[in-house]
Amino acid sequence: MTEERERPETVIREEIVPWMSAMAAAFRVGLAGLTRVRVEGAIDEIPRTGPVIIAANHSSNLDVPVLGSSLMPRTGRRFQWLGKRELFDWPLVGWVARNGGVHAIERGAADVEAFRLAARLLEEGHVLFVFPEGTRSHEGTLGEGRDGVAVLALRTGAPIVPVGVTGSYERWPRGQKLPHPGGRVMVRVGSPFRLADELPTDLDRRAAKSAATDLIMRRIAALVPERQRGRYGTAPRALKVSEPKPVG
Repeated sequence: MTEERERPETVIREEIVPWMSAMAAAFRVGLAGLTRVRVEGAIDEIPRTGPVIIAANHSSNLDVPVLGSSLMPRTGRRFQWLGKRELFDWPLVGWVARNGGVHAIERGAADVEAFRLAARLLEEGHVLFVFPEGTRSHEGTLGEGRDGVAVLALRTGAPIVPVGVTGSYERWPRGQKLPHPGGRVMVRVGSPFRLADELPTDLDRRAAKSAATDLIMRRIAALVPERQRGRYGTAPRALKVSEPKPVG
């Protein structure tokens, strides 16, 4: 009996190729006809090498094109995303997804598979873009963060860059087929941080995971107006961890 050989894993590219730069520019032009997009904050502090987790709030279908086209070209690095497999069935969107750093995840698939893929991306030194809430907000305010991002950061030691997006929900709320033109979408980038530098050292695994998730979400909440912070603007804190001065 011959031994079964493992299939080689796909090589994941890090660099931004010319067509991606052109696509990002086209998205920026298209978005300019819909709304004004402004980006501010610690953009230059996003690491240019090594593993990075960029964690943003998610309240609209506009978030991905806004963040991808405005942040990725400024870092010079290709972002890696985990996306639902249905995206790959759309003619143009599917091609962009397959070639633009999106990795398909089956609906209802075990979380462990998505976690292994995300961990591999970080272990290979890539930029992983995530929405810790796991889905779009129904009201435009921050929903409860899931623990997956915190566990990834704790296990890999990757720095986290928090990003707050404001105004995208008003332009294209969940359940609406087409966006409303007008207004402004604001993207605020926070300074990168490592969970190991922020959390108490005497926490057990469960407490560390919970505290890490809370910290990540509160760092994002500090980058959006108070009205948008949801539970992370009013909920009491169980543990003391450092946090930046809130914006607005």
